[in-house]
Amino acid sequence: MNVRVMSYNTQHCLNFITRKIDYDRIADTVTACGADIVGLQEIRGKGPKAGYEAQAKILADKLGFHCYFAEAIRFDGKNPYGNALLSRFPITAAETVAIPDPAVRGYDGYYETRCLLKATVAVGGGLSVLVSHFGLNPDEQKSAVDTVVGHIPNTRCVFMGDLNVTPDNAVLRPIQQRLYDTAKVFSAPKLSFPSDSPTMKIDYIFVSNDLRVSAADIPAIVSSDHRPHIATVTVP
Repeated sequence: MNVRVMSYNTQHCLNFITRKIDYDRIADTVTACGADIVGLQEIRGKGPKAGYEAQAKILADKLGFHCYFAEAIRFDGKNPYGNALLSRFPITAAETVAIPDPAVRGYDGYYETRCLLKATVAVGGGLSVLVSHFGLNPDEQKSAVDTVVGHIPNTRCVFMGDLNVTPDNAVLRPIQQRLYDTAKVFSAPKLSFPSDSPTMKIDYIFVSNDLRVSAADIPAIVSSDHRPHIATVTVP
């Protein structure tokens, strides 16, 4: 069975051009990409602050999809923020796995608590889907990689997300050794950020080696501040 998967950092559903939250624009992007399973980053949950709505459910309702929201952090202790999964197929299991914060902050950059979304989708007997958004600092990224590697099953797995590092960064090596990078089937090199004039590739879709990748792309769509990453995967 062929399944189109998509990783998309939505910047909390902010339209890159109008700078306003625009659920229709994000949902239209999912539709334009023909996606069946979508890993979203920078998604808000329901909170008291204006603009904090159940964004994953709003998008899922517009698309007729199932959804799961994985809360990584609550800004001001009240406003949920994290990753989400949208799926045309039923989500039969889902959990939020905390990525441990570094015990000691080794850098001067911005730190933020992150998480790994771990789910099973009812495709071909069950497909494991992992979604994450890595931190900006190397110690955060190392913790995230360790967490992901600890949750990768041996077969029938997709891992995707905004990893905030370029493909040549050695921190990704444990993931690259376990999973196949769908960017290998690009017809030419593709960049993903910023969406209007990208200078780097920091968005990824990896799959286990038992899944065949027939196509992959980062289309030149300017909806969020990232371009979406898509791949067509055959699930046995």
